[in-house]
Amino acid sequence: MALPKGLSAILTKAPSDTVILSSLRTPICRSYRGQLKDAYPEELLSIVLRATLDANPNLAPELIDDVAVGVVLSELGGSKAARTAMNHVGFANATALYTVNRACSSSLQSLATLALQIRGGMVGVGIAAGMESMTRNYGSRAIPVDLWPELKGSAVKDARDCIMPMGLTSENVAQRYGVGRKEQDEFAVESHRRAARAQNEGFFDKEIVPVHTRFQEVDKQGNKVGEEKQVVVTKDDGIRAGATLEALAKLKPAFKEDGASTAGNSSQVSDGAAASLLMSRSTATELGLTSSIMGKFVAAATVGCAPDEMGVGPALAIPKLLSRAGIETKDVDRWEINEAFASQAIYCVRQLGLEKALADGKVNPDGGAIALGHPLGATGARMTSTLMHGLGRTGGEVGVVSMCIGTGMGMAGLFVRE
Repeated sequence: MALPKGLSAILTKAPSDTVILSSLRTPICRSYRGQLKDAYPEELLSIVLRATLDANPNLAPELIDDVAVGVVLSELGGSKAARTAMNHVGFANATALYTVNRACSSSLQSLATLALQIRGGMVGVGIAAGMESMTRNYGSRAIPVDLWPELKGSAVKDARDCIMPMGLTSENVAQRYGVGRKEQDEFAVESHRRAARAQNEGFFDKEIVPVHTRFQEVDKQGNKVGEEKQVVVTKDDGIRAGATLEALAKLKPAFKEDGASTAGNSSQVSDGAAASLLMSRSTATELGLTSSIMGKFVAAATVGCAPDEMGVGPALAIPKLLSRAGIETKDVDRWEINEAFASQAIYCVRQLGLEKALADGKVNPDGGAIALGHPLGATGARMTSTLMHGLGRTGGEVGVVSMCIGTGMGMAGLFVRE
């Protein structure tokens, strides 16, 4: 089925549209120290799946055909744990589930794949989700520990670079494209400022589902302090409202002695989950659910790049996406570009000609991963939720979600808010 092309076509409602009826997420919390550090990824998934059912009470759960879950680090690809969590919260046995791993874009990929299933008539109603507990599963820092030795010593540089630590790819981008330390720190401070404002003004409230879980305080050595507590987590806890350029400037480089990427201007290691309910517009009409439609997913694009500068991915994926859709950057009302590192986010904004859009609050207007966190498998779904609710709040129509991807890729998705 041909994709709509041109702004007018994209904004036109059609029975074949893949529409989004709800888009929810847990709070995103700091790994190891944050309020969700003791939660399991599948526990967080179960909460957003149950919340999706509760948010759509006029949809019979047995009508949901498939659930696609983005996840990167979980044991066995997360498939058994995710299916168990889905069954645990009241889904019918007839509802199928699969997991998707395209690293940082896993849950955007789950949404794009599910949308294709819906357009192709293979699925009537589905949920695209993502989950990650980096607290529990980030021990190897996402680098394989049992890799074919031939690859570690490959004569092909781009093969060896696929397992390069992500922080070093950030340093490569900064060095090659002239992104200085001061501007990286300034970008990070602004991310926190925007996120703190959004949190204080309640901008995230409609997208966040409270998490009832347990929390055990520990000291710097990991020793337990006091008794385990039952907590209700309602807010992202990585936002530093008081972040200053002076404080960030004191941080030492995290990945390279003479580098510019620090813990303060890189994305946070985080825990969280998110989910969106999808179906065709014709199905929503048949089920009497048109009043619940938030908007629609239009298209996605993926592209490869050099593994040792994987952060440039959005600067390549976004033009490919816009070209396919027949639109220009000026047609986009809101951009959610993942802040894996300030270096690559700044480069992508520059390369895409979005400097004014950034200054005008159209790029990451409510902060990004530097402030909110980057729970790998859940990031795309989290960004989609923030995009859809944000467009609904500000009145914009067209939005783009994009991120770089470890091993050298970029992905971008195009959405319309109604």
